[in-house]
Amino acid sequence: MQELIHTPDGVRDIYDGEFAAKLEVEERIRKVLRLYGCSELSTPAFEFFDVFSRERGSVPSRELFKFFDREGNTLVLRPDMTPPAARCAAKYYMDEKTPIRLSYLADTFINHGNYQGRLKEITVQGAEFIGDGSVNEDAELLALTIECLLASGLTKFQVDVGEVGFFAGLVDEAGLSAETEQTLRALIEDKNFFGVEELMEGQSLKPELLQVFLKLPELFGPAEILDAAEAMAGNERSLAAVRRLKRLYSLLDCYGLSGYVSFDLGMLGKYQYYTGIIFRGVTSGMGEPVVSGGRYDGLMAQFGKDAPAVGFAVSVDGLMTAFSRQRTVLSAPAPADVLLTYEPDFEKEAVLKAAALRKEGKAVRVVKKELSVEEYKAYAEKNRIRELLCIGREVWL
Repeated sequence: MQELIHTPDGVRDIYDGEFAAKLEVEERIRKVLRLYGCSELSTPAFEFFDVFSRERGSVPSRELFKFFDREGNTLVLRPDMTPPAARCAAKYYMDEKTPIRLSYLADTFINHGNYQGRLKEITVQGAEFIGDGSVNEDAELLALTIECLLASGLTKFQVDVGEVGFFAGLVDEAGLSAETEQTLRALIEDKNFFGVEELMEGQSLKPELLQVFLKLPELFGPAEILDAAEAMAGNERSLAAVRRLKRLYSLLDCYGLSGYVSFDLGMLGKYQYYTGIIFRGVTSGMGEPVVSGGRYDGLMAQFGKDAPAVGFAVSVDGLMTAFSRQRTVLSAPAPADVLLTYEPDFEKEAVLKAAALRKEGKAVRVVKKELSVEEYKAYAEKNRIRELLCIGREVWL
């Protein structure tokens, strides 16, 4: 029986104060999403396999939790909320001509290797802006992302922003094969300077283009890095990507949020569906981003609605871990306002009193008196219950 109280690798129980704090963080983020005009969306925990197939550019098949229904269809637990949101937008907003804003709070499931020590089930909260391909919409979404992190209680963080178009323009200019491109993407993402140098020196490239590839892993930092990237861009697509980032930074300055942003032209992301800006938020004590997102203008068309889109997702579990490591104390509500105990033969009076208190809007825990007054006081203090009341031969507070 002992093994039945344990959870499988990669998942965990959340309870008492920790769960109350998590709900509080989710509610804070939800209020900000509402302020930006998002309609809330809920999708099934599992979908058809094809929603997350390799062509969609989502999580690799080996990392999906797969199973079959009675008809033999392959189903998967959702690893990512962007494809389900795109599917819903195509299904329910096919003829909508004005931009759509959807928000969600959902659990996602990725079958990481056990040796990685990462959670396989995490709660994500985010938004998808569909139908507007402008840089203004990119800025609005990034502003929303930063506001959500601030509202959650996170104070020290940085959002690194890249542009997939910069790298794509260089690849087109160089005429790299698909296989070489994939190898190069992995090396750049890992900031493997020597690996990039070794790979690219084996290609027949113009010297100036070779230098851009060699410098690519180093193109990260404050807004001034964009000037260096612009000077290196030798094709229209890469140049347009840098200029878009400059415009984005200017708009974020209008929001008063540019101080939270830096740039990384070597950021390419783990999802293949990104087509424009890409970003991730990092904070101290965390090896993984607490938020990520980007523009995915080609994904919607795969579900039948050809529309530009940009979105982000906050890892709520990542935020909770960050708060713990940074020793940030969250103000979560107590489990009850009143601990009401009663002596034998006073059950009716206790029930009536509890009902009256609840009508006043107070949360009440009713307990038959079996311990000492001191023990109940200690219990109330431990659980942050402010009022203590006993009904019996002697009423005490």
